[in-house]
Amino acid sequence: MSNESGSRATRHNKPTGTKKKKPQKKKKSFGSVFLKILLGFVFAGCLLFLGGVGLFWSYASNAPELDEKRLESANSSKLFAQNGEVFQEIGTEKRETITATEIPKLLEDAIVSVEDRRFYQHIGVDPIRIVGSALSNAKTGGMQGGSTLTQQLIKLSFFSTAASDQTLKRKAQEAWMAVQLEKEKSKQEILTYYINKVYMSNGLYGMQTASKAFYDKTLDELTLAETALIAGLPNAPSYFDPYANPENAKERRDIVLFTMKDNGKITDKEYQEAINTPIDAGLKKLNSGSNTWKYYDNYIKEVIDEVERKTGVNVYTDGVEIHTNIDLEAQRRLYDIVNTDQYVAYPDNEMQVAATLVDTETGKVTAQIGGRNIEEGAMLGENLATNTRRDLGSTVKPITDYGPAFEFEKFSTAKTIVDEPYNYKGTNIPVMNWDNRYMGTMTLRQALVESRNVPAAKLFEEVGADNVADFLGRLNIRYEVIEQANSISSNTSVQEGSKYGISSLKLAAAYAAFANGGTYYEPQYVNKIVFEDGSEEVEAFKTTGKKAMEETTAYMITDILKGVITSGTGSNAMINGLYQAGKTGTSNYSDEDIARINSPYAVTPDSSFAGYTKTYSLAVWTGYNDQKTPIVGDNTRIASDVYRELMQFVSASVVNSDWEMPKGLSRIGNELYFEGQYVKPVAPSKPKETTTKTSSTESSTTVESTQSSESSTSSSQSTEKPVVPPVESSSEAPIVPPTTPPTVPPTSSSVVPPVEEIPPVEETPPTT
Repeated sequence: MSNESGSRATRHNKPTGTKKKKPQKKKKSFGSVFLKILLGFVFAGCLLFLGGVGLFWSYASNAPELDEKRLESANSSKLFAQNGEVFQEIGTEKRETITATEIPKLLEDAIVSVEDRRFYQHIGVDPIRIVGSALSNAKTGGMQGGSTLTQQLIKLSFFSTAASDQTLKRKAQEAWMAVQLEKEKSKQEILTYYINKVYMSNGLYGMQTASKAFYDKTLDELTLAETALIAGLPNAPSYFDPYANPENAKERRDIVLFTMKDNGKITDKEYQEAINTPIDAGLKKLNSGSNTWKYYDNYIKEVIDEVERKTGVNVYTDGVEIHTNIDLEAQRRLYDIVNTDQYVAYPDNEMQVAATLVDTETGKVTAQIGGRNIEEGAMLGENLATNTRRDLGSTVKPITDYGPAFEFEKFSTAKTIVDEPYNYKGTNIPVMNWDNRYMGTMTLRQALVESRNVPAAKLFEEVGADNVADFLGRLNIRYEVIEQANSISSNTSVQEGSKYGISSLKLAAAYAAFANGGTYYEPQYVNKIVFEDGSEEVEAFKTTGKKAMEETTAYMITDILKGVITSGTGSNAMINGLYQAGKTGTSNYSDEDIARINSPYAVTPDSSFAGYTKTYSLAVWTGYNDQKTPIVGDNTRIASDVYRELMQFVSASVVNSDWEMPKGLSRIGNELYFEGQYVKPVAPSKPKETTTKTSSTESSTTVESTQSSESSTSSSQSTEKPVVPPVESSSEAPIVPPTTPPTVPPTSSSVVPPVEEIPPVEETPPTT
């Protein structure tokens, strides 16, 4: 037994020489793996679904209460002036409603066909429509909506239409409220609310209102083509406006007609007849319906654009309070100055005026007008005050030539420059002065006060186009390509809306930087908006201002431009006792246009004046819509007439104070120097009396001088009668017929340089 036992023990402990086999893992089949993945997705889907339901319920539980008054009322917006007064309300005055029994069958078919074909089948939301629009958007990359008519009504009545508010929360609340509304109201009631609620362009709310305004008919009197136009407008009222955008309106109308045919509501014959109807057939002239709208039309247009651009809010549909910067008294006075003969003697009813008044310390636009004698009832028409297509002439010299010269080159106002025959750099095109004469060596002060063109062009070259563009950019003024001719002209062949070039708005804002010591403020029409729930949007309208130039630069320009009014080309803008600075500007015609006009007097297509006090900056442009219609003779003074009348009015209620010279400058005699810059004066050369001869002189021509402008103006005060310029003159020039037509060399620059501004002569003392 013991042996046997030992043997078993030995056998138990004896190595066998082979490894013990590990149990093998069973291979999982593809089916089991797929099943687990599928179950995982199902589980995750359930979690997401439950989470989505919870989130939806959380959003829906915080939705606004259904309020019938909000379903019925127009979402009018109130516009407040800077003094808190409501000066215009958009939406309440132009609205006529209908009842459910008055809805024409044709209109009902048109709305349902184009907006919500399953309107009578869904419960407020349409899953089929949502899925269809999602697939369409995925396929085309578009943004087709899946909202029903009921959802659209909810959105118009309770929510903002701003793109920034198109959130998941808002969409959930909108859908929930649409379902609830369908439980409380019949389909006909919902359709009636929609017809009476929608915005229809041109300040009109409700389809009945639009029908009467557009066609002088009620809805049941409209033709098929007219009905289709009305039914299609709420989709994008301004874009499909038949008055402003007839081609877009026709395209939309024809889409409505096609959906009606496709939905079996009209025959192919009716469809063909309707799409062949001109879009303007039967359209009547619109009336604004407000006696006061005319005072504010251009201003309101800019307010609406600024609100939409900065916040996405639709003034016509979101029912907000808009707090603007308008000064009602200044705006009404400006309107009267421009549209009556009480203040200014206009040569005819066709002359146009554009003007912008800006608060120099904030950039607030306090008054603006963009046209004269605008047709009664016109709404939101073209605003010439923001238009950059016309030429502001020599009003650009302070911002394009002299400002950069003081900023970058640190020139003194006594620096001398030679007014002599001179060609634009790299060309044989001469820079012409108004009188075909050159006054020789003069100070920069005298050159700007008397608005000589050659010194301006030379300064542009000396400072350099890059520095000029930099300086202008700080003032939000740009050219696609800046040229030396822009030294004396704002002409540019490319505007891109108002991106390039200069308007009265841009000029007033730029001059405001001179007035306040060098800070640029973006022009602002609005300071805040208040929503129906009491919340406010303020941040979008804040402007802190940016440094555009040194305080020394701003002061030096101001000091010179004060002289433009007291003793230079802008004497017509003089206001006794008021501290102010300003600059005239006129543009020129081509030789061919001058020959066509054939006037014995000086002619120009544009005349401008821009000026400022410490409180206000005001820029005024005058001219005709047809650029070929000239401003003749001393009618070039009208721009400064308008300036004088408004500036005198607004300045009567504010402190009248002079500018203080900043540190870093010193005054010696009449001239300003940077500290430590003064050098011994060099006597100016004798002025040259004529020259029809041109030169390609491009050498540097600036030398230091302390000679004041008073000591170098003798040539401009000559008792000789000035020769009438071949292309233009300023308002200060005596108007006399030419004796012999002078020869002007042809120009080929893409920017036609003006030849302008005649300094006052003894025969025509400055007007006060």
